[in-house]
Amino acid sequence: MSGEGIGSPEVLDDVLAELRACRICRDAPLYGPPLPHEPRPVIQAQASARLLIASQAPGTRVHASGRPFTDRSGDRLRDWLGLDHAGFYDASRVAIVPMGHCFPGLDAKGGDLPPRRECAPAWRERVLGALPHIELVLVIGRYAQAWHLGPKAAADLTATVADWRNIFAGERKPRILPLPHPSWRNNGWLRKNPWFEAELVPVLQAEVARLVG
Repeated sequence: MSGEGIGSPEVLDDVLAELRACRICRDAPLYGPPLPHEPRPVIQAQASARLLIASQAPGTRVHASGRPFTDRSGDRLRDWLGLDHAGFYDASRVAIVPMGHCFPGLDAKGGDLPPRRECAPAWRERVLGALPHIELVLVIGRYAQAWHLGPKAAADLTATVADWRNIFAGERKPRILPLPHPSWRNNGWLRKNPWFEAELVPVLQAEVARLVG
């Protein structure tokens, strides 16, 4: 994963306290206009976690709840993982670290904007460096795949996810599995790519069961 292992690990609680007070994209934006609302960073993590969900950025419902995946995408993701709410939200076993921790706002068509570009460079290496027991990273969507896979990420999401066997079997630790975003907007993608639920999801569920129990 990009940048991991650099410097001495920090204490996770210290990093999280700083992250939850972060206002970079609101008070000192580096890319484009300021965040159009008050920041509310969302993350789930404890240092003992063995599974990492590398997601995109909070949507409107998650921004309101302050808890990751409290929306229909979360329902689908939990189905893919084979986890109930209790297992999914057990921070001692499952870390959820988005590429952008705050809801980025909406575009002119009412869709979510991309994750704020200030966020990952400021926080990702620090958070991941304080999670020493991660064994599997689920990289959800293009932004997480580009960061965690680097040049091994294909030119498009479908090609990256289709190469999951090679990515999963790679020598890097922790291991990585690429996933599409569980948004219901991707129903068409799932219909066009039935191999995902037929072939990748059973492997995913077996790994999650091994790590989370």
